[in-house]
Amino acid sequence: MSDIYKGDAALDRLLERANSSWNAAALTDLVRGVLAAPKPIGPEVWTGLLDVSIGPDLESQLRAFHHEITKRSQTNDAGVPCGPARLLALRAQLKERGSNGFIVPRGDEYQGEYVPKRAERLAWLTGFTGSAGLAVVLENKAAVFVDGRYILQAQEEVDGKHFDRFLMAEHPASGWIAANLSKGGRLGYDPWLLTPNQVERYEAACAKAGGVLVATRDNPLDAVWKDQPPPPLAPVTAHDLAFAGEASVDKRRRLARTLSEDGIDAVVLSAPDSVAWLLNVRGGDVPYAPLPHVFAVFNSDGTVDLFVDPRKVFPGLGDHLTEDVRLSGPDSFGPFLDRLGTGRKKVCLDRDEAPAWILDRLEKAGARLVKGTDPCTLAKAAKNPVELDGMRAAHRRDGAALVRFLSWLDRRLKASPLTESEAADRLEAFRSENDHFRGLSFSTISAAGPNGAIVHYRVSPRTDRRIEPGSLYLLDSGAQYLDGTTDVTRTIAIGRPTDETRQRFTLVLKGHIAVASVLFPKGTTGSQLDPLARKALWEHGLDYEHGTGHGVGSYLSVHEGPQRISKKPSTVALEPGMIISNEPGYYKSGAYGIRIENLVAVFAVPPPEGAEKEMLGFETLTLAPIDRAMINLSLLNNRERAWMDAYHARVREVLHPLLDRDTALWLKAATRPLA
Repeated sequence: MSDIYKGDAALDRLLERANSSWNAAALTDLVRGVLAAPKPIGPEVWTGLLDVSIGPDLESQLRAFHHEITKRSQTNDAGVPCGPARLLALRAQLKERGSNGFIVPRGDEYQGEYVPKRAERLAWLTGFTGSAGLAVVLENKAAVFVDGRYILQAQEEVDGKHFDRFLMAEHPASGWIAANLSKGGRLGYDPWLLTPNQVERYEAACAKAGGVLVATRDNPLDAVWKDQPPPPLAPVTAHDLAFAGEASVDKRRRLARTLSEDGIDAVVLSAPDSVAWLLNVRGGDVPYAPLPHVFAVFNSDGTVDLFVDPRKVFPGLGDHLTEDVRLSGPDSFGPFLDRLGTGRKKVCLDRDEAPAWILDRLEKAGARLVKGTDPCTLAKAAKNPVELDGMRAAHRRDGAALVRFLSWLDRRLKASPLTESEAADRLEAFRSENDHFRGLSFSTISAAGPNGAIVHYRVSPRTDRRIEPGSLYLLDSGAQYLDGTTDVTRTIAIGRPTDETRQRFTLVLKGHIAVASVLFPKGTTGSQLDPLARKALWEHGLDYEHGTGHGVGSYLSVHEGPQRISKKPSTVALEPGMIISNEPGYYKSGAYGIRIENLVAVFAVPPPEGAEKEMLGFETLTLAPIDRAMINLSLLNNRERAWMDAYHARVREVLHPLLDRDTALWLKAATRPLA
């Protein structure tokens, strides 16, 4: 077989002989979309999207064609150079359109944490690469707003000469707009990228300034991003019932009964993880989460109208979905919403999650809109027994990989220097050997010394530090497996820790143990448990700026709602089957960071004698040693010491059979009882 591409005409002839409707021009668009999606783990599957019998000659030419399109994409014009020129180009475009400013959120039309390359507009404009942020560009000034996790990162990545940088909790974008938009000014926004509730907030801010908020027909930033990637095209595939634990038809029947009881005709599902869970499908359009970029309408009769690019439909998917799921192309979505409106259907839409464009379309068409939440959100948060068993199995394999890494790290640092990126790559290699591995669940936070103080640090060639003696090494990592999703953080002393770092670590550990061991009555929310994690730190005048716990999906998003443990008020009670992280921390800017994170599952506790309430507790899923060298034993009480010894004994017992002899001996020493 030849690896040399013989040209579009030759490829067209081979496709014609294979009785395929595809041609080289259509394949070019397909491959560019494939290249815009994250690199898939495992064998190449994009040729399966062609749904055609592929012989040796055609396979050779398809691979050569893929290489050719990749090469062309890499040599494309880079567009506007990075730096202030991009800001100037956007302002020129806004002036041409008669606009006085524009809102640039870090998000796409699906409002997810992770976005495809095409939607990295905030990073393209400002340099900020965090997962939560917003920029507002006016004629003579601009600002970037981030949450507490990213303030140090924003200071590192965003040029303060051209963008003011704010912590959004202290200086929200709405207040800045009210103070800086000119009277009579027109502030633009892309209605696909803001939710209805966000639009209301910014409309009020513009009105306060004497201006107006205006929806744009298209995104002006896209007009100046000349080499913007196309939308991603990753296959949408079936998620096996052996991992899902409940058939899609049963999920739909269960939720449809609730819709009917509430008199709702349909719900618009704009969150890809909701569609993936409801239909037992998975995709690959964004990094770190197996999500398909699709929209759906879930009807009260249990049927679903799914709007998906037909090029992403993997062969056999239709049989998996059954006739109750009707597939249409993305261009059919708007007209379908129009029909809901003209039929005066009662439609539920989550105003905190859906793009404003959908609300606007339904309102104009005359739909009877109902404020509500996505019915899949709470349902998928409570994992079924099969999903829980899968999570336990995934954490056993993941724990063994992490212990292999920690043992290797201990030996390696005694022999030769090691950088943050080298350590992250080695850990990924260990994980990739596990069964059902499908990639990382987020970009590994491999942070040495002062980089650990950046809560969501990402190593880059510019920031890559050596892991050196006398420092702390913070490692926050996780993986996606077909049977579960993992997320674990360990803080490791490199050499001898100081008295200060041991004290701070132990205060964090006390908070971690308090959450892990608490019993609480049914109906308790995560915000009610949050003070347990902070109490020991508060007693010493210390705290941390992020939440204590986030929900985790089952081979879905590593950050999943609605459950959380946080200072922010929550009305969502913790329920059996929910999985949530337990991750208190402490961060000293410019010096070090400390975080201890395990995933836990909520379970029903047998009520003690005389109990008047149903009680719940947490089962710890994560299995990995906690660095004993970092613990100041004088700060732990007997109950906390007993928890540590019991946890380490369980880690040792469960993981020992999965380890080689040398690693098992290392683990035995790392988990020996506290003195």
